Amino acid sequence: MRTRTAAALLAVAALIAFPAPVQAAPGTDSLTWSVTPSGPKGPDGRPALDYKLDPGAGITDHVAVTNHSKRPLTLRLYPNDAYTTAGGGFDLRAGNTEATDAGSWIKVSRDRLALPASSRIVVPFTVTVPANATPGDHAAGVVASILTEATDGDGNQVSVDHRVGARVYLRVTGPLQPALSITDVEINAATSWNPLRLPHVTATFTIGNTGNVRLGGRPTARVEGPFGLGGRTTEMAVIPEILPGGTLRVTTALDAVPPLFRERLTVDITPGPADGRSIDPAPVRALATRTFWLVPWPQLALLTLVAALLAAWLLTRRRRTRRMQAALSAAEQRGRDQASSAEKNPILEKEGSK
Repeated sequence: MRTRTAAALLAVAALIAFPAPVQAAPGTDSLTWSVTPSGPKGPDGRPALDYKLDPGAGITDHVAVTNHSKRPLTLRLYPNDAYTTAGGGFDLRAGNTEATDAGSWIKVSRDRLALPASSRIVVPFTVTVPANATPGDHAAGVVASILTEATDGDGNQVSVDHRVGARVYLRVTGPLQPALSITDVEINAATSWNPLRLPHVTATFTIGNTGNVRLGGRPTARVEGPFGLGGRTTEMAVIPEILPGGTLRVTTALDAVPPLFRERLTVDITPGPADGRSIDPAPVRALATRTFWLVPWPQLALLTLVAALLAAWLLTRRRRTRRMQAALSAAEQRGRDQASSAEKNPILEKEGSK
């Protein structure tokens, strides 16, 4: 059996929670631990470590690392940069990846912790903002982790990094530029051959934080035909947070869209501060539009069939009318011919009357 321990593998296999009061690490005899913001004497109830500092400034704070297990636990404690996952979550770079942003500004006083059963250690750390730090929001985390060995589906032994951390949000003073973008819009229309069922339209797009403030918002998608006819609108779930530089791939569906040939999709999102604090200047609405064809093939086929049946009925009716008219004309002509013959041969008529 081969052994593999690589950065990419660790990044994929890592189990992390932000924030999480307790983490159960599979395969470690129900070892559980937590990392929470803390004062010098213990946890203080803060949901995250949140600071606003000037470039060049610093601060000292604490995290409480608690062993909830009934046996000793040895953990690695380290900071690293945060990012927005493809699914919209908050995660940190792998433990063996060097921090380049806010994670590199954090220095923990201890990087290895040996915790007895059911014990807690309060660990001081410092945050020092570089003098040339860019204004806006920077995110990181302080993580307590433990490595375990596991076997993957191919029978290879791999190292899995089980991590629990406390979020760190740091706003560096200076000009704020809140902005979201909507790009890479893809449209897929599913049309049923049942003419009574209207098409199902799926829109997939990427929301990117192109500014320097962490933002959230609620995306909205609308499909409408020419002159705004047949409009359909859907509101999607609220996006709680996208970190600066982060992206999120989103999919939404619109049912029963009237097929009006040339359709227009409009996707928009009004950004809002993820932390609920006001932003100056206020973020502007992000908007993207795409046009696409939505041809009503089943309805056209039904109309064609109806038109064909109607044309056949009209043609049959016209033929019947013509035949009746021809028969009447023939009968009238025979009557006229008989009358004409009688006028020309009156003797025959008298003999016939005798």
